[in-house]
Amino acid sequence: MHKLVKKMIAGACCLTMLLGMAACGNTDAPVSGDPTPEVTATTAPTEAPKATEAPEETKTPEATKTPEATKAPEVTDAPEVTETPEPTLAPVVKLEGTLKDAAADCGFSFGTVVSAYSDRDLNYVMMVMDDFNSVTAANEMKAYSMLNQSVSQASPDGMPAIDFSQADAIVSKAELLGIGVRGHVLVWDAYMCDWFFREGYTNNGPYVDQATMKKRLQYYIEKVITHFETEFPGVVYCWDVVNEAVGDSEKDYDASDARHIRTLRGATENQFYNIIGEDYVEFSFLCAKDVVEKLQKQNPEVSITLFYNDYNAYFPEKRDSICEVVKSINHYAKDANGNYRKLCEGVGLQSYIGGYGEQEGCLDESHIEMIKEAIEKYHSLGVEVHVTEMAVRNYDEKLMAEHAEFCGKLFDMYVALNEKERMLTNISIWGITDDPNLGEWNDNYRQNSPYCGLFDKDCKKKDAYYKVLEAMTKAEE
Repeated sequence: MHKLVKKMIAGACCLTMLLGMAACGNTDAPVSGDPTPEVTATTAPTEAPKATEAPEETKTPEATKTPEATKAPEVTDAPEVTETPEPTLAPVVKLEGTLKDAAADCGFSFGTVVSAYSDRDLNYVMMVMDDFNSVTAANEMKAYSMLNQSVSQASPDGMPAIDFSQADAIVSKAELLGIGVRGHVLVWDAYMCDWFFREGYTNNGPYVDQATMKKRLQYYIEKVITHFETEFPGVVYCWDVVNEAVGDSEKDYDASDARHIRTLRGATENQFYNIIGEDYVEFSFLCAKDVVEKLQKQNPEVSITLFYNDYNAYFPEKRDSICEVVKSINHYAKDANGNYRKLCEGVGLQSYIGGYGEQEGCLDESHIEMIKEAIEKYHSLGVEVHVTEMAVRNYDEKLMAEHAEFCGKLFDMYVALNEKERMLTNISIWGITDDPNLGEWNDNYRQNSPYCGLFDKDCKKKDAYYKVLEAMTKAEE
């Protein structure tokens, strides 16, 4: 009864939001913001709101004409000099359709990022409903967001207390709108609550021993996966079990470890590694797989895919380390027949593409080839591949046309990969809207960049949107 009441409340809230959008919106106005409507607003919503706002779309300046050739002194019967046109970028074709439908024809779902505050921007809500069928919570499903210290301290069985309220709000809306959710993330050392590792969940008590920490982590993983599958059956279709465990330089990891599992993040020690041990990644996947199989015994329709997720995952050295991680996970535990259990079923290839905080390195087509090679290599391990947290960085408003062209070529590559064999099953874009007002001090400035989006800050479609749609639509031809 309690569960039913919660869902009725969530449904009522979401329907109220949708009715408000219908009342406030001009039904005659094109969703795209273009002179001719490309996509009409969907009556039955299919997507959840986005996480970040984007900057106003700036029009790409028209190409300047080549000045007319100066005529030489007249010579009888001499032919006139004709102008040689400057090379131009491919024209933008404003096709009709939606990103999610075009992506489905290419074999993958199409996702973006949402947060507890996304539904405050109705333009964003409508954008997600129209074009996306997968969402990822920005922070609300991470452990540091859900763990409750004061309640954990009073826990009678010594197990951590979890507050699902913000995460439930996101997942319940996704369920109502028929959108799948990428669960992100169960185990991540970054920003993790240090008290989670200490006796009595205090801020300065001694760290617990290995057995206690394993018990806490196993409990947490089981509780979280079970909660979302029980409360919202089938909505959370995959989980990033471990996030960003591979270090970037030798100071981050033990040089003798081919997996390059990080012991440090900057100056902060990785307490999962310190207390549970160097196999904490593998142990986390074992816990998650045990939970999923337990749920499947109760209900054979349960389908949850378990992913390892990381950034810079297409650069060769880190790519190879991640491959070692996947192999290690899948050679960690055996079944009753002595066969290794496939604990890791997918790799999440974070795709922040371009210079970090600067234009240098952005829109470089060599990245497209590296991403292609990484997808092929991960696929060769027998796992699914998701492109996660994608942002095609661009810091220069004057390069909007080049940015659009790059996005089109990137998706040409994605589509071509899936034509040969289904290598990609999801692409999730986090840098989906521009935000020209970002200051250089802002983390989103460095992570996503001001002009990264397929949509502008008002969620109107940019040329980049149409280049991506065109690339995916080609697959049908």
